Amino acid sequence: MPDFDKQSYWHTRFESETAFEWLIPSSTFMPLLESFLNKLPGFDARILHLGFGTSDLQVQLRTRGFANITNVDYEPLATERGRRLEKAAFGHVRMQYITADATHLDSVPDISFQKYHLVIDKSTADAISCAGDDAVLAMAQGIHRSLADGGVWISVSYSAFRYDIPQLPFDVEVITKIPTAKARETDPDIYHYCYLLRPKPKA
Repeated sequence: MPDFDKQSYWHTRFESETAFEWLIPSSTFMPLLESFLNKLPGFDARILHLGFGTSDLQVQLRTRGFANITNVDYEPLATERGRRLEKAAFGHVRMQYITADATHLDSVPDISFQKYHLVIDKSTADAISCAGDDAVLAMAQGIHRSLADGGVWISVSYSAFRYDIPQLPFDVEVITKIPTAKARETDPDIYHYCYLLRPKPKA
């Protein structure tokens, strides 16, 4: 299996990759986000998008009216491409792009000093899981500390057990199971999972 948790893997990949959508296209993800976008306090709501890579999800979110978005990726080539993609789509850059490790969000001042109304990742937790459950837990703990009151985390994963982690500071719900394409009609049903993670109530 590739070292999805290593920055070196993404640097090599992004040297040639210009566009790729993990698990589901952004156009499929956006309708799943719609009810949560509608509950945000306005178009200036703060959104944290983790591991955007070469996706166009941030452009679709801005097209929807949201520009107060912090896009975070492990690899500088992704942040450079993200800025170029936004400028090509809108003529200028309004969103923020940060190169950072999603398992160490507390060490990033531009993130740790903010509180976000919505956090989004599309298979970023899957990549981080290659370093083990402790890495996913570190990501989750950083997100938990970064959420505003009433804020939620929406995550798409290939795993039905991605967040079965002791000490996870979230209540976890599967919003929907997304069937994957079959090569043959007799192939087994395989799904991707869209999770809603809400901070657990304080004891």
